[in-house]
Amino acid sequence: MSVSSRAGSGTGGRLARYLRDYWPYYVMILPGLTFLILIKYVPMAGSVIAFQNFSLRKGIWGSPWVGLENFRKLMNYDDFHRVFRNTLILGALKTLIVFPVPILLALLMNELRQAAVKKCVQTVVTIPHFISWVIVGGLTFDVLGSGGIFNQVRALFGLEMLLPMQKSPWFRPVYVATSIWKESGWGTVVYLAAISGIDPGIYESASIDGASRFQKMTRITFPMILPTAVTLFLINIGSFLDLGFDQVFNLYTPMTYDVADIFDTYVYRSGIQQGKYSFSTAVGLFQSVIGLILVVIFNRLSRRVSEDGGLW
Repeated sequence: MSVSSRAGSGTGGRLARYLRDYWPYYVMILPGLTFLILIKYVPMAGSVIAFQNFSLRKGIWGSPWVGLENFRKLMNYDDFHRVFRNTLILGALKTLIVFPVPILLALLMNELRQAAVKKCVQTVVTIPHFISWVIVGGLTFDVLGSGGIFNQVRALFGLEMLLPMQKSPWFRPVYVATSIWKESGWGTVVYLAAISGIDPGIYESASIDGASRFQKMTRITFPMILPTAVTLFLINIGSFLDLGFDQVFNLYTPMTYDVADIFDTYVYRSGIQQGKYSFSTAVGLFQSVIGLILVVIFNRLSRRVSEDGGLW
């Protein structure tokens, strides 16, 4: 028997042994793996539509090929630069302002000594995550509308009525505020789990050395959860241009298109509603490629921040 045959046999034997010894774990991951393949990988075959003049009647196999024509259309659209700029700005705001908030919340909640208070605070800040953006958008319009509490408070101070949801300069602050309110509490779950895994002996040693609670937080807790933060950052940066259709669609109005229109909403109006499936797919593929490039770049940079950082 050749060396390669023995190596293959050894590899197959190890795999069979692992399957026999750990089969319950493989069964546990099977539903999630199946979901990942069916929802994330199988639809990737449909990306071929971006290079066709797709027709529902002809299907993928019968639609004519047009090469990069859909991408050239995208780049030459008058609204492309405006939509691209809005997507970059909102993505940067979400990364620079919204992303650090769960880290700060987790650090602060970890300092709460009464377990009942800690659980209550965590519950209060996590509940908004389970509210749909349709409801959040409706609440936002009600609060900031003509009869909402925002204008009622302004009236008490003798100020004239203001409708922020109809004003372009107000959209981005509202976008950031609603993102923080809805998602920051849910983000603390991962960081609190990472904090719970820190060895208590480290804090005891720091206490013996006279470290204050603030010093423990900044010099022990934060550095220990930094690899987790870097990993989540890389996962989020992969969807930098995918800001979420639901949030923007339920918050913007025709008066705020100039600052609120992003790729997802633009594709919905100009592509899907008009049956331009090839164009819509080209935009999605463009977003995915940019996301992949950003992940690769920031993954390299993350290794300079932390030895344990990075996805690979």
